[in-house]
Amino acid sequence: MHAPTRSLALTVLASAMLMTVLDGSIVTVAMPAIQADLGFTPAGLSWVVNAYLIAFGSLLLLAGRLGDLIGRKRMFLAGTAVFTAASLLAAVAGSPAVLIAARFLQGAGSAMSSAVSLGILVTLFTEPRERARAIAVFSFTGAAGASVGQVLGGLLTDALSWNWIFFINLPVGAAAITLAARALPADRGLGLRAGADALGAPLVTAGLMTGIYAVVRIEEYGAASAHTLGLGALSLALLAGFLVRQHRAATPLMPLRILRSRTVAGANLVQLLMVAALFSFQILVALYLQKVQGYGATATGLAMLPAALVIGAASLGIAARLITRFGERAVLLTGIVLLIGVLGLLTRIPVHASYTTDLLPVMLLAAGFGLALPALTSLGMSGADEADAGLASGLFNTTQQIGMALGVAVLTTLAAARTEALGAAGAGAAEALTGGYRLAFAVGTGLLLAALAVAATVLRAKTPARPQTPEAPEAPRPAEAEAVTAA
Repeated sequence: MHAPTRSLALTVLASAMLMTVLDGSIVTVAMPAIQADLGFTPAGLSWVVNAYLIAFGSLLLLAGRLGDLIGRKRMFLAGTAVFTAASLLAAVAGSPAVLIAARFLQGAGSAMSSAVSLGILVTLFTEPRERARAIAVFSFTGAAGASVGQVLGGLLTDALSWNWIFFINLPVGAAAITLAARALPADRGLGLRAGADALGAPLVTAGLMTGIYAVVRIEEYGAASAHTLGLGALSLALLAGFLVRQHRAATPLMPLRILRSRTVAGANLVQLLMVAALFSFQILVALYLQKVQGYGATATGLAMLPAALVIGAASLGIAARLITRFGERAVLLTGIVLLIGVLGLLTRIPVHASYTTDLLPVMLLAAGFGLALPALTSLGMSGADEADAGLASGLFNTTQQIGMALGVAVLTTLAAARTEALGAAGAGAAEALTGGYRLAFAVGTGLLLAALAVAATVLRAKTPARPQTPEAPEAPRPAEAEAVTAA
């Protein structure tokens, strides 16, 4: 495929990712307006987010493998079409039930397109330097899109109405479908017979759906409740049954060879820990700005905009060059160290904060995400061959969604419990809220330290094997060395 066509394909894939990420964050700012207009109960309002998360997180793995079987381009086009149609349904929803159903369909469409996007990307860009740049662009849309979504959500909701946070997806989705049909490479897939596991598909989908449902309800029921523990045990049993089935099936839906790669397994574990800590950063800092500092929706989005800008500068400007020169592992470790500084500083956040001295340094250190995510994405896809690219992409995205759900559920629950305890002890509302957020940020710092330890030990750099020749070979150039160490 020629370079202009590949660039167009990358634009399509990045745009679809941006639309998915924006949809996940843009809704949070509009929640009060949605509740007032459609008459949601406080408990029911959470399902505007939960319905999307459950569908998205539980279908990624299945959609990724189906993309390998029936063709990744077909899966991408179908997913984008489902998401766009569901966005129209959400925009015109006149009742809570219709909006929740539309959000579930949006999650399903997002899973179908997102699950195969990385698989398409790594088959398009095979040269190490080009692949590093392409992954940096793709990662930027995911890393910075959430912050952009909060700004855009606040502006659209304040200037027009909440309906426009969904209407805006229609032209973007239509353009993505039109361009994808032209730019994405056609692939026939392996055929359903290569993975027609009729029992494995419902097992993995039900297991993930049950587990994510249990996680998103932790704040309501508690982590040690019979509801949470029971559903958690059921989820683990279903997923264990799925793994047993994959070991025995003649044509498994998910060949277990994908998990034998130390690099792939380690990268997914690092991502689980890292995303669990950092997605809560986005949510909790927004809550701190609004509930403690008194910021409005638009002001909150603008206050977090520097984080999006430095993430973009790091991922688009220097990440690919550093990865090519020093390798994914070194860049990943550097990024995680910077992110430990982000949450570490937030453990000392005061009740009466100055944006310039207390918050702006935190936003600037978020550049670490722009370094860590491209490196981690490259590692997560490096152990899969072309036949399993969709599966590896689906697995990587599934890990990301589980990490987000776990991080938000656990850390917000800890923050709420700490706030309640401080309030009962006589602390003022702002002081109690700040104390709760500090505890959540401290736990998040611990998760990042664990991610750093895993990255430093499991993702060990490999020494390139020197050929057995009479003359000493020339030292490999940086791009060649990176290709060996990333294997």
